[in-house]
Amino acid sequence: MLENQLPVNFDRIEEMAEGDAEFRAELVSALYKSLSELKEKYLEGSELQDLEIISQIRHKVKPALALFEINILSDVIQEGKDILSEKGFNEDFITHLEHFLDAVQDAIDQVGQHLDVEES
Repeated sequence: MLENQLPVNFDRIEEMAEGDAEFRAELVSALYKSLSELKEKYLEGSELQDLEIISQIRHKVKPALALFEINILSDVIQEGKDILSEKGFNEDFITHLEHFLDAVQDAIDQVGQHLDVEES
C-alpha cells in the first residue's frame, strides 16, 4: 500500500455530509456494512469457486468504491476480475485473494475507526 494513500478517501464523505453529523454517521455505517458484505461474499464465492457470487458483489459495491475513491481495493478487485476471466480459480487467484483480503481489511479497519468515533 502506498504510504500517503489511505484505503478510503474520507474527504469525499465530509463533502457529501456537508457538516451534517448524522448523515456522515449514516454514510460511514453504510460504507462499513458494504465493505463487510464485500469481504463475506467474495470469500464465499472463492470457497465455492462460484464466479456468479463474486460478480454480483463486485457489481453491487462498484459505485461505492468509485464514489468514496476506494482506489486500492477497486484496483485489486479489477485484477481479480481479469484473473478469473483469463485463468479461472487457479494459483494466481489464490495470490490475488490474499491481496484482496489485505486491501478490504485495510478499508474496513479505516472505516471502523470512524465508526467508533461516531458511536462513542
